[in-house]
Amino acid sequence: MQFVLKSALIALTLVGVAFADGIKPEALAKDGAITRDRHLTEIRDVMRGGRGGHIDFGFYYTPSREQLPLESEYGEHDGFAFNQHFAGFGAGEVAKNRHMGALLWFDRSGWDGEDFLLLPHYGDFGIQRSIVTWGLTFTDAKMDWTFAAGMQHQNLEHRGKIYPYEKDSLAYSWAHLRFSKFSAQANFFRTDWRLFRFSLDLESRSIYGGKKSGPLTYLPNVSLAMYNEDDESDVDSMRVTWEQNLYAQQLYAEVAIDLNDTWFHSAALKFYPDPSRMIGFEATCLNRVKKKRISDDLVEEESDLLWGGAIDLLFARFAYNAAYDYDNFFGAKGTFLVEFKFNLTTVDGWLFNRGAARSAPMETDIIKQSDKKSSSNEITPIGSGKGAPKTIEAKGIRYEKTQPAASTEGGN
Repeated sequence: MQFVLKSALIALTLVGVAFADGIKPEALAKDGAITRDRHLTEIRDVMRGGRGGHIDFGFYYTPSREQLPLESEYGEHDGFAFNQHFAGFGAGEVAKNRHMGALLWFDRSGWDGEDFLLLPHYGDFGIQRSIVTWGLTFTDAKMDWTFAAGMQHQNLEHRGKIYPYEKDSLAYSWAHLRFSKFSAQANFFRTDWRLFRFSLDLESRSIYGGKKSGPLTYLPNVSLAMYNEDDESDVDSMRVTWEQNLYAQQLYAEVAIDLNDTWFHSAALKFYPDPSRMIGFEATCLNRVKKKRISDDLVEEESDLLWGGAIDLLFARFAYNAAYDYDNFFGAKGTFLVEFKFNLTTVDGWLFNRGAARSAPMETDIIKQSDKKSSSNEITPIGSGKGAPKTIEAKGIRYEKTQPAASTEGGN
């Protein structure tokens, strides 16, 4: 059995090396903006409840130096693309139905010529960047609204000679406001906006007090994101994302459309054996756009469809050409990726993965049994049948004082 597993792992690595495309310096240069946006997207999902807690940590693992080479103007360079991430959120009740909390998201990502755990090699073609997002939150559970705000810090550890100039320290401000099913986010660099996102999370989720089944669980979740990459006020791109429950909050379809670019961006079909999303399977299709500059004023675009998928377990995620990894891991294509990770969220004692509709089955059963025991005031004798008489639990004992009876004596 061990031989079979080792052989399968070696075969997957060889296939990943043989068919993998190199990643471009442009994708590594844009990773800062992509990571900041992903942080805010995940914060939006966690803030649907605005209370409880959340923890997420992990890293991508690529065992071979030839698996994700870097393609620059100087040729192809073997090395390692990496991403190390951590996220944490916690909130406590400071008054009745009012919760205050704090959150911290951290990513360290880039490319390096040598594999490392803590200290990079800092080669001529490497780039290492860290993104930190932190903030404070306030939620009024009775009025069903949440406000959160904080800062994002983008720090450049090392920049190789092939990448465009980038300041080594940038600070962004952000804010998030949710009222019932509607939420809005904004991201600014000084006085210039970088992102506006408007979301309607219409799907009814039982972990937030909604329905477990019925027509309300089939309402869609829609978001519109507007991006501005430079100091001008114009909108550089707009993306609409539609998430739709197809069956029992276990089968979902997700479509992303770029309104002022190539229109279709990606589509995904996701299946979760349980609505808690502890385990997931997905098949994706991505519209991969290649831009080729013909002259200073003319850029030619070519697009093709990239098919892939992923298996998401509690402690690991295995992916090949998945749309999520292409967007968030430097355009990785044609290689098998493994992400070792752990993700868990809690609201009012319910345990689930981020974005889920219902809690984990084991936690649900424990709470149901506890509620059943606490609501029962009767004790049934052990071994008694269905029709056996029940013993009523005594709530107290009443004592009464009585006068002693007169003594009687007799004799002969």
